[in-house]
Amino acid sequence: MVKVGIIGGSGLEDPDILEEKEEIEVTTPYGQPSDKLILGKIKGVDVVILSRHDRNHTIPPSQVNYRANIYALKDQGCTHIIATTACGSLKEEIGRGDFVILDQFIDFTKHRKTSFHEKFEPHKPAHCPMADPFDKGLRQLLIDVCQDLGLKHHKKGTVITIEGPRFSTRAESNVFRQWADVINMSIAPEASLANEAGIKYAAIAMSTDYDCWKVDEEPVTWEEILKVFNENAEKVKKVLIEVIPKVR
Repeated sequence: MVKVGIIGGSGLEDPDILEEKEEIEVTTPYGQPSDKLILGKIKGVDVVILSRHDRNHTIPPSQVNYRANIYALKDQGCTHIIATTACGSLKEEIGRGDFVILDQFIDFTKHRKTSFHEKFEPHKPAHCPMADPFDKGLRQLLIDVCQDLGLKHHKKGTVITIEGPRFSTRAESNVFRQWADVINMSIAPEASLANEAGIKYAAIAMSTDYDCWKVDEEPVTWEEILKVFNENAEKVKKVLIEVIPKVR
């Protein structure tokens, strides 16, 4: 049976997105997840929503307990995860408010737990393949729905995930432009753990800024990110409401 986990932030706690809404508090062998889980249905499909940084956004990116978050969703029976995230554009053609259906990541984090395996069983090493970390079927559903809704989107993109919470220097931003299409602080560890847990994972990234590589614009600020994200939150919810009933 399909059950879809949604990992995201602002706007996704709106009770109107779910039918039969219920909140539960859980714990895991890896500690507490970021927030209570919100259980319910979208058009008859079982859904579990988890706020990555908690609903008051008190958890910085480097302090998110990604292992507990993914374990909690797995423990609730989630077969798929759709993540939403704000990101900075590293390309001129990816404008503010554009959606990017990510297909690759570069993990530039340094301090995070990115595996459930702290040791192997004797003679049983567990190395998770990660060539294509985002599920092809889920990605195609997101692309199709963005197209049906007439939303400006990019069918693929590489995200580089940095440590945070600070933003890039201009030198870093220019280096990252050679490697990736967008930048954020959360997706790579999350995608790694979801793959290791055997959960199909896809992410829809919303471009909110141009990091700091564009010299003709002010460098990114949190206030600017929040402004653009809030302006487009309804579009994100529309995508989720249309995608989830199609998940198989």
